[in-house]
Amino acid sequence: MDRLIYTTMTGAKQVLEQQATVSHNLANASTTGFRAQLDSFRSVPVLGKGLPTRTQVVDETSGADFSQGAITETGRSLDMAIDGQGWIAVQGSDGKEAYTRAGSLKINQNGLLQTEAGDLVLGESGPISIPYNTALMIGKDGTISQETPNSIPVTMEAIEQIKLVNPAKDNLTRGEDGLFRTKGGTPAAKDSNVVVKGGALEDSNVNVVEAMVNMIGLGRQFEMNMTLLKNVDGNASKASQLMNLTQ
Repeated sequence: MDRLIYTTMTGAKQVLEQQATVSHNLANASTTGFRAQLDSFRSVPVLGKGLPTRTQVVDETSGADFSQGAITETGRSLDMAIDGQGWIAVQGSDGKEAYTRAGSLKINQNGLLQTEAGDLVLGESGPISIPYNTALMIGKDGTISQETPNSIPVTMEAIEQIKLVNPAKDNLTRGEDGLFRTKGGTPAAKDSNVVVKGGALEDSNVNVVEAMVNMIGLGRQFEMNMTLLKNVDGNASKASQLMNLTQ
C-alpha cells in the first residue's frame, strides 16, 4: 500500500508537469521557428530505511523535436528560413553566441540587424551593421546584399554574411530564453552547407492535433492516479476495520 501511494502521488504530480509542457508547446504553435519540447516519464527508486520497494515517477525534458516546420512565403526582404538542417547564430541576452530558427529580422535604431525578439544577428566578425535606407536581399548562403547606388542596370553589392551553423543535435540545449546553445558553451563552427530561403519564414513544428490528443491522454492519466489514491484510502480504512475486529 505504501508503494502504491508513492507511485500514484508522484505520478499525478509529474502528469501536471507534462501538461505544462504540452500547454507551452500549444502556446507556441504560431511562433516562427519554434521547436517543440519533448518530455518523458521514468521511474526512480526511493532510497531510505528498509527494502527498496518504493518508486516515484519523474517527468524530465528529453530534448526537443528538431523536425522542420512548414516554410511560408512572405516576400519580405528581411525574412529568411533555414531550408533543411541548420541554425542562425545570434547574440543572446547574456552576450554569448546562441542559435535560433526564427528568421523574421529587423534593423534597430542603431542600424544593427536583429531578430523580432531583439537578439543581434551575428556575422563573420560579430553583430551585423546595415547601411541606412538601402534595399536588401538575403542569398541562399546567408549573404546580405544591397543595391549599388546610382547603378544602371541595378546590381547588388554584398555587405555581410550571416553566420549559419549546424551543430550536432545531441550537443544542443534549450535555454530559458528559448534560444539553443552548445552544451559546453563553445561557439559552433560556420557550416557552408546550410541553405537559406529568402523572403520566407519557417513555421513552428508543433503538431496542434497531436498536442491536443496528448493533453486529453494526460488528463485521463491524472484522473486514473486520483482514482488509485481513493482506492488506497478505502483499502486502508477496511484494513483498519479488520485489525480492530481481530483485537
